[in-house]
Amino acid sequence: MKLIVGLGNPEIRYAFTRHNTGFLAIDEILKRIGNATLDKDKFDGLFTKTKWLGEDVVIAKPMTYMNNSGDFIRPLADFYKIESCDIIVIYDELALPLGRIKVTKEGSAAGHNGIKSIIANLGTEKFIKVRIGIKENKPFMNQIDFVLSAYKPEELKEHMKNIDKAVDAVESIIKNGVDVTMNNFNGL
Repeated sequence: MKLIVGLGNPEIRYAFTRHNTGFLAIDEILKRIGNATLDKDKFDGLFTKTKWLGEDVVIAKPMTYMNNSGDFIRPLADFYKIESCDIIVIYDELALPLGRIKVTKEGSAAGHNGIKSIIANLGTEKFIKVRIGIKENKPFMNQIDFVLSAYKPEELKEHMKNIDKAVDAVESIIKNGVDVTMNNFNGL
């Protein structure tokens, strides 16, 4: 069984901000499954258990704020007895340019507070990360203001293509494993 979690912030004012990239990816996964819904509310988050591509999966959004994402993920993983290596976390990555994704199976938080929280709660860096690039090519504002700012209309269209690519990568992880997915998706 896999746990697929998208990171974001719960308030509506953050819905289309760069920091809610993980939530947007979860919305796309739910559409691909067939308009599934997050029908369970427990551990301070929303989730559903279903089948996707022949695999049992739990799909989730923490309703904590980004910096406390691990407070939701740890008890949910424990509840379903999911090992950390079977957790897939989808989130925004300021170090990657808009239009790029990167899949890793372990590694540090690289300054991302949501990932820091998950590592602290799980006690390991060994979980799958699907990082979706949000960096602009030009100099930008303060980092916190930037990640909490909404996409410009022309950026959102490009970003949604990138979210589709990230969801394709999650499908590949389920069908082909993380190593094949890293070889096929990293660098695109």
